[in-house]
Amino acid sequence: MTMFDRYLAFGRRGVEAIQSLGRATLLLFHSSAWGGPGSAGFSDLIKQIHSVGVRSLSIILVAGFFVGMVLGLQGYTILSDFGSEAALGTMVSLTLLRELGPVMTALLFAGRAGSALTAEIGLMKATEQLSAMEMMGVDPLKRVITPRLWAGLIAMPVLALLFSTVGIWGGAFVAVDMLGIDEGAYWGNMQASVDFYEDVVKGMIKSVVFGLVVTWIAVFQGYDSIPTSEGIGKATTQTVVISSLAVLGLDFVLTAVMLGGV
Repeated sequence: MTMFDRYLAFGRRGVEAIQSLGRATLLLFHSSAWGGPGSAGFSDLIKQIHSVGVRSLSIILVAGFFVGMVLGLQGYTILSDFGSEAALGTMVSLTLLRELGPVMTALLFAGRAGSALTAEIGLMKATEQLSAMEMMGVDPLKRVITPRLWAGLIAMPVLALLFSTVGIWGGAFVAVDMLGIDEGAYWGNMQASVDFYEDVVKGMIKSVVFGLVVTWIAVFQGYDSIPTSEGIGKATTQTVVISSLAVLGLDFVLTAVMLGGV
């Protein structure tokens, strides 16, 4: 392959990426609002919240507890060198509420719910269910994409809050029950240092953004996938990879904005 061919292939991939972003933007624009012929109802939204939210609850709770335990152990090792073991509750809670809670939940959500959404929609496309809806005068975006998009947007903040809550309890289990830190110091310092708006609300804002982006990527990859088994598998892999990179990149941007760095 000559240098010219390499530049041509690189340019072609860039054009394809821009075209994909344009199609994804149009999909988000047309599917973000309710209404239209055959559009999804409230029962469809509840069903999708159960699918992407409730069914992801077990992995979120287990992962959150273990992450909190690891934070407790690592934090104790670091803080004990400075004689500040009493600040362990503050460290665990702020780390989870500000960063690890929203980010880890989004990554787990992408791996479990996002990949499932992509595979489900891709299979509907491969079996021509979406085409059948169009023939019956039903907008597949309103019927299929809209409830799943809103379900991810609603479920993600709740899952992130539960992740952080269970993680704090996991840190308390290690700190108080295993390492012998005073329980009053653990919870008292946490309550004195955690601010509702600066820590809890801003963490929830992150999780809302992550939920929108991850769900948007998942439904678009399924809707835009090649209707073959290989195409659906490729789209599912792309959902996890692109969502993970998007979450990590957006986390830096949101943190910089919230801290006033930009």
